[in-house]
Formats: sequence, C-alpha cells, structure tokens
Amino acid sequence: MVKIEPFEVEQWMDRLETTPGVLNIAETCAASVSYDDLLRMCEDKNMPSPLLFSKKLTYGAIRGSAALRQRVASLFDRASDAEPLPADNIIITQGAISANFLLFYTLVGPGDHVICVYPTYQQLYSVPQSLGAEVSLWRLKDTNGYVPDVSELEGLVRSNTKMIVINNPNNPMGSTIPKAVLQDIVAFAKQRGIIILSDEVYSPLYHSLPPGQEAPPSILALGYEKTVATGSMSKAFALAGIRTGWIGSRDKAIIDAVATARDYTTISVSQLDDQVATYALSTPVLGPLLKRNMALAQTNLGLLSAFMGKYASVCSWVKPTAGTTALVLFKENGVPVDDPSFVLDLLDKTKVLFMPASPCFGLGKDFRGFIRLGYVCETEVLLEGLEKLGRYIEEHLMANPENQ
Repeated sequence: MVKIEPFEVEQWMDRLETTPGVLNIAETCAASVSYDDLLRMCEDKNMPSPLLFSKKLTYGAIRGSAALRQRVASLFDRASDAEPLPADNIIITQGAISANFLLFYTLVGPGDHVICVYPTYQQLYSVPQSLGAEVSLWRLKDTNGYVPDVSELEGLVRSNTKMIVINNPNNPMGSTIPKAVLQDIVAFAKQRGIIILSDEVYSPLYHSLPPGQEAPPSILALGYEKTVATGSMSKAFALAGIRTGWIGSRDKAIIDAVATARDYTTISVSQLDDQVATYALSTPVLGPLLKRNMALAQTNLGLLSAFMGKYASVCSWVKPTAGTTALVLFKENGVPVDDPSFVLDLLDKTKVLFMPASPCFGLGKDFRGFIRLGYVCETEVLLEGLEKLGRYIEEHLMANPENQ
C-alpha cells in the first residue's frame, strides 16, 4: 500500500476554520467574490450571463471548453519571449491541487528523482514521495529573500533527476522568483533534459515588487519545451468555490499523457464551473477583478507592515512581494514560540486563526516559532484580527521587559 503522509496544513485548516466566530486570517485566497460581484464588475454591460441554463448538463468538453482553454493560454503569454501557447496545450482540472497531483501521477514514479523548493505547499514534495520517487529539498534562505539559489542545483541534481518543482509566487513566503533566476533554472534543466513544474497558483498577484523589478513571466514563456505550469481560479482570482484549475505545457505529449491518466479519475470538470471561469477570464471581467485583488493585497500588506513595525521586538519577517501569504516569526524572551501551541492559544482567547508553520510547512524543527498569515482577506477582517493579535502580544509576549 502506498504510504501517504498527512497533509498537515489542510488537516489544521479542516479542524479549525469552522470554529464558531473565527476570524480567519489563515485563508490563502484573495477575498472571495460572488457570481453577482462578477456581473457587477463586467465592463461590457451587453455581455450575456455566463450560465446557460438551457444547456444539457452532460460531461461537456472533456479537456475543458475551447473558450476557457484559450483564455487560460493567454494568461501564460504574459511577457512571453516565445510563440503564443495553443489552447490545445491546456487541460482544465478540478483546481490546482488536482492539476499538480495528475502531473506527478502521470510523470513520476519509482527510480525517479525530484528536486523541490522548500518550504512550499506540502503536496509538491509529499506526492512524488508517495509515488516512489526520491525527493531532494531545494532550501530557500531568508538571507536570499527566499529566492532559490541556482548555484545549489549542481549539488542536488542526479543522473535520474526527472523534475524540478518550483512555486512562483511562493506559498508560504510570498516571495517572487525574478525572470533572470527563472531563465537560469531553465538553462540548467534544458542542458539536462529535466522537466520543470512551476506551481503558479498565486500568479499574477505580483503586487509589491521592489522599484524597477518587473513581474516575472510564466515558466511557459521562456521557450523551453519541457516546462509545465499549473494554476487555478482560487487564489489570485478569488473564485475557490468553482474548483477550476489548469495545466499548461509547451510539450503537447505531456498534456496528452495527463488526459489519459485523468480518464481514471475525474474525466472532466463541471460545465457550470467552466462557464463561470470562462466569464471571469474574459477581458471585460478579468481586468476589474485583478485590479480589485491587487488593490486589496497592497492595502492589506500596508496594514500588516505597520503592525510588524509596531511589534518588531517580538515578531519579524521577510516582507512578501507577491501572493497572499506571509511567514512571520514570533519570539518570547528572545526564543521562538512553540507555534502550534501559540496558534491554538490565540484561537482560544481571541478567535483569530493563523496556521503554525513547523507542522504545516516544516520538516523536523524547521520553522519553529513561525506562523503563516493570509492577509488578502476583507480589510475589515484583517484589521480586527490584527487588533486582537496586538492585544494578545502585549498581554502574553511583551509582559516581560526584555520584549519591550
């Protein structure tokens, strides 16, 4: 029997996010929008409703509707140096989590070796391990802004390395891999014929880059055939409820192989979800939707930055540049807190929910004292959560003069 490790962050979320009265500052999606919100955002008031209630609810287009696949393909063409990605090189999935699983299930097995950035979403290294592959962790360092150091790849690669896995923007760090670093990763992999899987579920929320730094392109925009990218409507597009994601690849053979493997699992996506996603990614809706989410991220990150400055004696971070999450280190008397106990006590006393990093994103004692915070919720929720967290810090972490 295949050994599957518990998916810690999902286990923690499932247990705690339905706590009565919870202020959920652990949510990683941009604050969700409704179907009515999308209709109001649409800049073309003559555009018909996306839901075709007279259409028979068959399995629909097995790989996703032509319209949706074309709009997803256009997302990957941002800042592209390569030929436009054909719609036939896209397959629509039940969220990015299904996309990632299908790729590993299709491409990786015993005898293969995978290099994966760390920390990241646990699925990206636990699933290939469960399928029998060996996994080497490509550890991100705060001294490098949690950007991968390409010079370290030479010490990680093996003769049987099948895939390099990256996450851009990164969850939980909120860091960005710049275009120049992506190009170096591509050059390294291309020389050795290694597949690159880029989980881009938080793209294109590159909302707080340093002056002069442009948002990086998708990995598919850099001209290497053995590149694969995944994404979804959940995070950057605030539509987790429609459970719609995708896989795109420059290598059509990978898409065809994934489609064959999916025949054993979900076959196709919901027609209703496909229709709403197609509408949301249409030009009259996509622009206002992303503008709303970018503004929300920038506003809320400003509030969080002010909070971090106020309580700098007990908490620290590498400020995020993208995505919706931040990793924050809390200390008491100069020692990292026990983050699982901290999270549970905070929830009990204030109803504010974060995720503890050491069980959810760490192996062994990695990230002790860190919590992951999702800051692109509704601004009023973040404000109330930070106010209560501040009072908790003052009462429990700053009572000792050494922390003041």
